[in-house]
Amino acid sequence: MNFFDAIILGIIQGLTEFLPISSSAHVQIASQLLGLDQMSRPQLTAFIATIQLGTEAAVLIYFFKDIVRIVRAWFGSLFSGSKQNDAAKADAKLGWLIIVGSLPVIAIGLIFKNQIENQLRNLWIVAFTLIVFGVVLAVADKIGKRTKTIKEISTRDGLLFGLAQALAVIPGVSRSGGTISMGLFLGYSRQAAARYSFLLAIPAVVASGTFEFATTYQQLAPSDLAATAIATVVSFGIGFSVIVALLRYLNRGSFMPFVIWRIAVGLALLALLSAGALVA
Repeated sequence: MNFFDAIILGIIQGLTEFLPISSSAHVQIASQLLGLDQMSRPQLTAFIATIQLGTEAAVLIYFFKDIVRIVRAWFGSLFSGSKQNDAAKADAKLGWLIIVGSLPVIAIGLIFKNQIENQLRNLWIVAFTLIVFGVVLAVADKIGKRTKTIKEISTRDGLLFGLAQALAVIPGVSRSGGTISMGLFLGYSRQAAARYSFLLAIPAVVASGTFEFATTYQQLAPSDLAATAIATVVSFGIGFSVIVALLRYLNRGSFMPFVIWRIAVGLALLALLSAGALVA
């Protein structure tokens, strides 16, 4: 992988990580279109997981004050308990829900690591999941009441968010797409569902990205490591801008443009695979 390819993939990762359209699917498709066939599927999975650390750094910075408040309240709940005020108790509960909600995707990722890196990276699967979960998002956006705020997340809802995030181990589902769809079905506003989706992803993405990098970097050539670093930095810059723009957009806009994009990309991918222009 040369630096030009790394920059392109970093841009794509940054643009797609927080939109409900599946960053892993788009990076995988782009890598084939760029002719990066020399990368094995485990290497590609490791590359994707690592550059996600760049976009996750954007989340950490954008939500820094919220994260500090939640972490402080969570630690306070361990020692202060009932002495906390109502706001601190709500933040502490949110912290617990993020931890518990992260367990399903971490467990599934570890148990099915081999299948995720190999069988599930099939582009036929990616194409169908893009389309199917695009329809799911459309239905959720249409029928969801969109009245609940992030402060109203219950223990049941937090667990359901976590189970939805676990589906993101399947390329094409989209981490944000799965959790946002669940949030909409549960009656949360578009912005609340998106904000909680970003916060919930932090432990899982940081854990998976760090684990993948730590277990694969020895197999990568220095040029590949340098390219991965460049892609990670680029994804951070683009990703931060996308967070700002998306949360502003969701104050008034719907998810329908992303639904249309998912279905269009899925259909185009099916056509390219059928014509032999891409290899599954």
